[in-house]
Amino acid sequence: MRKLLGIMLLTIFFILAACNNSPESNESEASNDGNNDDNKPKEDQTEKSYESVFPLTGEPTNKQVDQRVLSVQVNNHTQARPQSGLSQADVVYEVLAEGQITRFLALFHSEIPDTIGPVRSARPYFFEIADGFDALYTYHGAAQFINDQVKSSGIDFADGAIYDNDGVLFERTTDRVAPHNSYLLTSGIDQLIERKGYETEKAIDTLPFSEESDLEGESTDHVTVTYSENEKVTYDYDSESEQYLRSSDGEPTIDRENDERIALKNVLIIKTKHAVVDDAGRREINLTSGGEGYLLQKGQLIDVQWKNKDGRILPYKNDKAVNFVPGQTWMNIIPNNQGNVSTE
Repeated sequence: MRKLLGIMLLTIFFILAACNNSPESNESEASNDGNNDDNKPKEDQTEKSYESVFPLTGEPTNKQVDQRVLSVQVNNHTQARPQSGLSQADVVYEVLAEGQITRFLALFHSEIPDTIGPVRSARPYFFEIADGFDALYTYHGAAQFINDQVKSSGIDFADGAIYDNDGVLFERTTDRVAPHNSYLLTSGIDQLIERKGYETEKAIDTLPFSEESDLEGESTDHVTVTYSENEKVTYDYDSESEQYLRSSDGEPTIDRENDERIALKNVLIIKTKHAVVDDAGRREINLTSGGEGYLLQKGQLIDVQWKNKDGRILPYKNDKAVNFVPGQTWMNIIPNNQGNVSTE
């Protein structure tokens, strides 16, 4: 009897062992393994985490964000178009220089193109803007009294007149005539910073950003910014990309280096006092008082007020700061007694 019982127990043991080694059993164990990719939460497989955001665009990144801002004085004369590098600028300020011609101060941080320009001469209100970002201010030449102002301001700078066509920091092209043919070569920036003892890293305060906005404005797909009768800028809204496509005097604004159309997430237009101060037509422009402005965002023209906070021009509504949409921004600074904004 004991022998029969032993045989029965041994038979049951072999049957159970065979079941545990079956393909079905192995598949079941694999499906319950915590390391199986199929059982990971979907968000672990599809969402990417980021360590930082770029301070001037609000866009997420795992790249370094403490490199300093590069600001470049870019020519906007008709003979300087199309310009190089503007499609990669985080923020661009457009302001009148002499006469009725505007000039750009382009801020580069999240992307640094190889070539930027044409580069033009300095103006006090431009390096005042650059100083609000603790940026390296790059320009090509200026009247002696303006050069003295740049030096006494304490801002880190690079004057292209000193490095004119050296092939390291600046280069002149042969397809355009001076002063519309001088370009910054960004590969020479590190060498310049080391030679002049400038800091390579800066802690940069982030501009205010948010994907959502509860502000209401006038829905419009087309806005014209008038500096003067002969200087007009237009923005056409592309609802699919939620970007504003820029044109100057009726011609699309294109980057010469990559043929990209300038397309922006935000456009801030501010009105402020301009005053011509000499026979050459140079101006003084008030960038501190605050005043009337307009913000283009997600197909809306929104009435705002502008304020200067720690050297930065920002939009406000009912005394509350207004957020930018993450992405590139263009700022148009127009005369309060002559400039105009219309949706026609």
